[in-house]
Formats: sequence, structure tokens, C-alpha cells
Amino acid sequence: MEKDASIKGGMTRKRKIASFFATLLFLILGLIVVFPVFAGLLASFRPGTELIRKGLSINLDVSTMTLANYKYLFSGNVDSVKYFTWFKNSMVLTLVTVVLTLIICYFIAYGLTMYQFKLRNFLFFLVIATMMVPFEILMLPLYQEMINLKLIDSAAGVILPAVCGASTIFFFRQYLTTVPKDLLDAGRIDGCTEYGIAVRIMLPITKPAFAAMAILCAMGSWNNMLWPMLVFRSAKKFTLPIGLNTLLTPYGNNYDVLIAGSMFGIIPIFIIFLCFQQYFIDGMTAGAVKG
Repeated sequence: MEKDASIKGGMTRKRKIASFFATLLFLILGLIVVFPVFAGLLASFRPGTELIRKGLSINLDVSTMTLANYKYLFSGNVDSVKYFTWFKNSMVLTLVTVVLTLIICYFIAYGLTMYQFKLRNFLFFLVIATMMVPFEILMLPLYQEMINLKLIDSAAGVILPAVCGASTIFFFRQYLTTVPKDLLDAGRIDGCTEYGIAVRIMLPITKPAFAAMAILCAMGSWNNMLWPMLVFRSAKKFTLPIGLNTLLTPYGNNYDVLIAGSMFGIIPIFIIFLCFQQYFIDGMTAGAVKG
């Protein structure tokens, strides 16, 4: 008995030590991740001259901090109007892109998972294969296609190439494989149509997957700069990343306003993550264990 107690005591001490070092490791990683955001937040309250002279730092000097950068963004001058136009454009594009992406990718993944038909595995292989091709290779063919469809300088030209993401289809399919297919037979016995089964029975079950993908798709669309920059021509249609990039010119670099605008632009994604945090964790871990 004493030997068993000593063994259990040794294992408990090892677990405590392992837990301590794991906590310390994640604390260090967390500080590394938070440092740029905190430094950027402090820099957004500093004048441009102070920022250029000292750069980004976490030294809190209240005497040099000012709200001038945010006042410039929120005041009634032309630049602030442009800023909120860019902000609105990003919000609309992100909302439409996320909604269309989730709907289209869900039904594609649903068909590839719940139905048996010829070439099903081959079609899924093609979906996975597109994930291996960098966007920089597809960029020129897509641009030529937008020219042929006369979608240059339009929101549709930015949204359409993004609404069928291979990674989103793959994620939905992996999640749906954990859902028992007996639910389909139960729905058919109750007289539900195939569309009704997909929408009324299966879709509510996949809420965690929808939440997880909503966050990831929103982040990708909100931060997307390369493709919208190629498609849009009018300044009034610029998204937030493109608009903020126009603040850096050969005639003047408004880094202070750029950082303030970037910090304010984090808020929508931060709110989305807070709203769907629990669903996000459930959705990302749902396919980890099967059975």
C-alpha cells in the first residue's frame, strides 16, 4: 500500500511539473502573440514624429500619447469620409462573401459526404488538389476571366472567386462524416424532402462548423488585399486594407494614421470571434475524435 501511494504521489508531482511547464510555455507564446497588437495599440496614440523616432515599443509614456490620430479619422474631413467608405465596403464584401461561401460550400460538402455516386472520390480529390495551387498562379487566369465577364471594378468580381473555397468544403465534409447517416433515413421515413433533410435536420447539427468557418472566412475576406486591389479601380470602392495602403505615398507616410486605422479595423473581427468563440472551439475539435 505504501509503495502504491508513493507511486501515485510521484505521478502527481510529475503531472504538476508538466502542467507548470506547459502553462509557462503557452504564457510565453501568448505574450509573443499579444506583443505586436499591444505595441500597435500604443503606437496608435502617438504622434507620427514620435513613432518614426522611437518605432514600435511597449514603453508607456503618457506625456506623448494623444487622440489626434483617431480625431483625424473620425473628423469631417475628406480623408475620414474615405476611411469610413473603405470600412463600409469591407463590411459589405465580408458579409456577402461569408454568407455565400458558407451556403455553397456546405451544400457541396453535403453532397460529397451523404450521397454515393460515380466519381465522388475523384471530385473530392479535385477539390483537395486546388488547395495545393498557390493563389499567385491562379491570379492571372482569374483576372482574365473577370475581364471576359466584365466584372472588373465591381464587387462581384471580388466575391465570386472566393465563394467556393476548397478548405471550407474540406472542413464541412470532415465535420459531416461524424454525423450518423441514419438521420437521412429517418427524415425520408417522415416524408421530408432531400432539401428539407439538408436544411432542417443536418444544417442545425453543423452549427459549430458554420461558426468556425464564419470566423475563418471573415478573417480571410476582411484582410484580403491582393485580389481586391487587382479588381477595383475606383477609390470609392476600395476596401480597408487597400485604402490604408494608399496612406503610404512617396510624398508622405502617415504611419500614425495607418496604425490607428488598422487598430480600429480589428474591432469587427474581434467582435465576431467573441460571439462565436465557443462554437469555434467545438467546430475545430469536432472531427478530432470519431466513434
